[in-house]
Amino acid sequence: MPRTIAKQHFFWPRPGRWVVLTLLTGLLSLLFGWYAWSQQPVTISFLVRAVEGDQLQTLADDFMDENPDIRINIVRGPNAADSVENLYTTSFLLGDSPYDLVYSDVVWIPKFAAAGWLQDLSDRVSEDELEEFLEADVSAGRYQGGLYRMPFRSAMGMLYYRTDLLEEIGAEPPNTYEELIAASEAIQEQTDVPWGYVWQGLQYEGLITNFVEIISGYGGFWVDPDTFEVGLDQPPAIQAVEFMKTVIQQGITPPGVTNFLEEDSLRVFENGNAAFLRNWPYVWAEANKEESPVQGKIALKPMVHAPDENPAACLGGWGFGISATTPHPEEAWQVVEYFTSREAVKQFVMEYAYVPSHRALFNDADILDRYPHYQQLLEVAETTVPRPPIGQYAQLSDILQRYLSAAITDQMPPKVAMEAAAGETRRVLGRFDREGG
Repeated sequence: MPRTIAKQHFFWPRPGRWVVLTLLTGLLSLLFGWYAWSQQPVTISFLVRAVEGDQLQTLADDFMDENPDIRINIVRGPNAADSVENLYTTSFLLGDSPYDLVYSDVVWIPKFAAAGWLQDLSDRVSEDELEEFLEADVSAGRYQGGLYRMPFRSAMGMLYYRTDLLEEIGAEPPNTYEELIAASEAIQEQTDVPWGYVWQGLQYEGLITNFVEIISGYGGFWVDPDTFEVGLDQPPAIQAVEFMKTVIQQGITPPGVTNFLEEDSLRVFENGNAAFLRNWPYVWAEANKEESPVQGKIALKPMVHAPDENPAACLGGWGFGISATTPHPEEAWQVVEYFTSREAVKQFVMEYAYVPSHRALFNDADILDRYPHYQQLLEVAETTVPRPPIGQYAQLSDILQRYLSAAITDQMPPKVAMEAAAGETRRVLGRFDREGG
């Protein structure tokens, strides 16, 4: 009888089947999770002064409407620019900065670029494209042959004044320090306005910008970036500090000015309590709001200066750099391109009366129709002077801030303070030079 070979059936053991099914399910979940993650919007974050947070948010919202795959996270920081700089610096020093972009003041670029915290943008933008911007603003974004900041809005210090008060005392707008003091005293004596001249005197970067304009107005300088020569212990520097101290001592400036930021001095002026204000371009829109007591009663001009010297406007302004550590450089560049485009800058200028970074916008019919004072802004822009573009700028600024504050708060005589500031500055620059900075 032939042998019957039984048909054999092979089955995976029951536990094995469950292992495979589990692996397959996990793999599908992983693939689905990766797909879902890949479809999530990329978030680009940057830190700003609180006062600009809501202003910039409008542009951010417009960008996100057009680019749903990119979200913009604007982090509100302190109002003092150097406090914001410190927060950026701390985040980079910790090695895991949460910021993809750096919304940068002009004076931060040498330090941030030298530290390797910013990407060189030179390959992303042509020289023809850069020609559309103000030359001084582009130059402020360069460091040792690289471009680390795209201009967004420009700025320069200037003198605002009450036209009605000058008319009341029969005086012309002052051009010299002596004329400013004389007009202030006359207004204080003949009107009910308590203060003549307000400015920013807190120990922070704003104090430096005031000093840069005044020392330049006396014909002096802080540091020559080409030779590293220091001018802080020269007569113009001492005269500058003496002027700042004199207006406080004579009651032309309120004693509280040594605690004033930009917004503090603006409040005094726009509430009708001062005749003159040194500040930035944004003041125009703020002081001319409908509820402002000085609406329609102000004008602006270049800063006062010594006889036979020229006025000076400290160059300011803000722009965007890309963090060297961002995991999303292409999306970050899309945000930079949008914010610094002529259309976005025009929208921002029309709304908040900042100075545009684009040359063409100074002659834009819509802007001039709303802000005819831009004709005067061009006059001020021609007097701009930069702060020293040196890699150790933050350290030099800290030295000068301390000694300026000591001088105007009666802790040190102006001459002694400036001699000490000059000595410390030379030591820093000597070490910087030896180290090949």
